[in-house]
Amino acid sequence: MNVERKTVEKTYYPKANELKQDWVLVDANDQYLGRLATQIARLLLGKHKPNFTPGVAVGDFVVVVNAERIRVTGNKLTEKYYYHHSSYPGGLKAINLKQQLNKHPERVIRSAVWGMLPHNRLGRKIIKNLKIYAGNEHPHEAQKPRPVA
Repeated sequence: MNVERKTVEKTYYPKANELKQDWVLVDANDQYLGRLATQIARLLLGKHKPNFTPGVAVGDFVVVVNAERIRVTGNKLTEKYYYHHSSYPGGLKAINLKQQLNKHPERVIRSAVWGMLPHNRLGRKIIKNLKIYAGNEHPHEAQKPRPVA
């Protein structure tokens, strides 16, 4: 009796010493918020790498400059709101996108990217690899970040 055996390949799981995290520089000047956020989330998760594994932080460190110069389409500047609550009765605060860009432009990009990451321990670990700066200067020159193509 012929019994054909199938070989089962084991799932690859990257080891800690095999992980190499690069530094990537992203210029947000005149880029659209949603398209920029998907590009950043992809780099943070490591989906561009051949050793991508969903439950492992294999992504790169991402430095975003010129966060104050992003663009949005439509009426989002006046109609998109960011909410937070103080946990007290009547403590709901709202700020629109235009005010948020004037006050804290880095929070706009961080919020958009966070919405595209997993909302668990892994996502909280990955979001720490994102460094956002409103202007053109950043303190990560020693890491020699390569510009994203």
